[in-house]
Amino acid sequence: MRLGLIGLDNTHADHAIRHLNAERALGDVRVVALCGGTAERTAQLSGQGGVEFGVDRPEDLIGRIDAAIVMDRDPALHRPNAEPLLKAGIPVFVDKPLAGSVADAEAILAAARTGGVPVTSSSALRWAVEALRERLDGLGELRSVVATGPVQRDSPYGGVAFYGVHAVEMALHLFEPPSAAPLVSVLPGAVLATARAGAAHAVVNLVERDAEGAVPFTVQVTGTRGVLAEPMALGKDYTLPALRRFADMVETGKQPLDEAELLAPVRFMEAITRALPA
Repeated sequence: MRLGLIGLDNTHADHAIRHLNAERALGDVRVVALCGGTAERTAQLSGQGGVEFGVDRPEDLIGRIDAAIVMDRDPALHRPNAEPLLKAGIPVFVDKPLAGSVADAEAILAAARTGGVPVTSSSALRWAVEALRERLDGLGELRSVVATGPVQRDSPYGGVAFYGVHAVEMALHLFEPPSAAPLVSVLPGAVLATARAGAAHAVVNLVERDAEGAVPFTVQVTGTRGVLAEPMALGKDYTLPALRRFADMVETGKQPLDEAELLAPVRFMEAITRALPA
């Protein structure tokens, strides 16, 4: 499977090159083309994994790859980089978040329908929460998930979305998508957002970093008979589960997340952004 990698400013690009090209973790799935970086960054990544060529625009990849990964740090770039490829019938994985706005996210999904191909997007933390499922049986019926993580409200890469999406996807993954926008409470150093998700609550607790560091990603799941709470430690291969699901999607044509699941985190984050003071 020949992949194009678009958006090279994210450290996740280094992980993708390491897993797919250097380690060959997914067999014949490898990055053959790079797009969207400086000459120095393109050369650096090419040197890490023997990438075949670079291009200036996503459209230049059409006809030369089987699928694509969009990894720009700024989610505002996800739509313009993913849309032309999806419309051309090329499956795409958009690294978190799917888009910086609901309008852009809906446009990406519409482009996938037009091209007749699957599309997916996820935070690595979503699949870390998935790994907890087998430990939830003793909790009874789930009633809430509280996901805590760091946030940088003034991030140049989409504000609250850049880090906030991790906690949002952790909170939403175990339930059906919320039926309404979350209730958002804003404090000087934190944001708390709560939404009804089926018969449970999804709670996102975003805490600003301070000079000493950042709060760890943590999840607390509460059921009718118990509570499970623990930090979500990420090893060096934390991006691999998302890449594996993407490769499976391309092979099978089946999306790991449906459209409602893909839109839910973007809607949640847009509601948080609107609640923040100007």
